[in-house]
Amino acid sequence: MRSKSGHCLCGAVSYEYDGPENWRGHCHCESCRRNTSAPFTTYFGVSWGNFKWTGKVPKVFQSSPGVKRHFCGTCGTPMAYEAEKFSHEIHLYAASLDDPRDFQPDFHVFDSERLPWIELSDHLPRFEKTGS
Repeated sequence: MRSKSGHCLCGAVSYEYDGPENWRGHCHCESCRRNTSAPFTTYFGVSWGNFKWTGKVPKVFQSSPGVKRHFCGTCGTPMAYEAEKFSHEIHLYAASLDDPRDFQPDFHVFDSERLPWIELSDHLPRFEKTGS
């Protein structure tokens, strides 16, 4: 399998990973909504051993104990989520992929926090909290 890559809006922060994603899903939690200023966001998990930053290393904001959010220090684009409870992987934003057209999410998490004005017609599994 060939590597996949992504970058921020200005292109300064970029990444690359090999192999399949560990998982792919939509998150509706309030923290992710506030971090992206969007009604929900779509992530995928990649094992640290298959991932590397290829451009500038992003800035990091510790949004809560054990949670780091990576972003471009130039344009502000959110790039990744890192949490101690998921220490084996980094979570990247699907919209940051160089070519996100073939990306297909598999589930929704924190559906209990989904905004009431968001109506989604997909038939993906929905979890009240995390999918684990």
